[in-house]
Amino acid sequence: METNIAVFRGKEIRKALHNDEWWFSIADVVEVLTETANSSDYINKMRKRDAELAKGWGQIVTPLWLDIPQKRRKQLREKE
Repeated sequence: METNIAVFRGKEIRKALHNDEWWFSIADVVEVLTETANSSDYINKMRKRDAELAKGWGQIVTPLWLDIPQKRRKQLREKE
């Protein structure tokens, strides 16, 4: 499995090629787009505030565990 780093707005977003599709770390994407230091907390609060998002979270993102040199982290990709 190929693992790389993408750079967006000068910040790193981990990504990996899995079954010929790019998977991105949701935590990294949220951190970059919201400029938050704690993306997990931000995501949890977002899900608490939006019932539809919380209800459909499993349909929006799919978890995939990947080994990435910095640390092991769950990678997610947006479903089409």
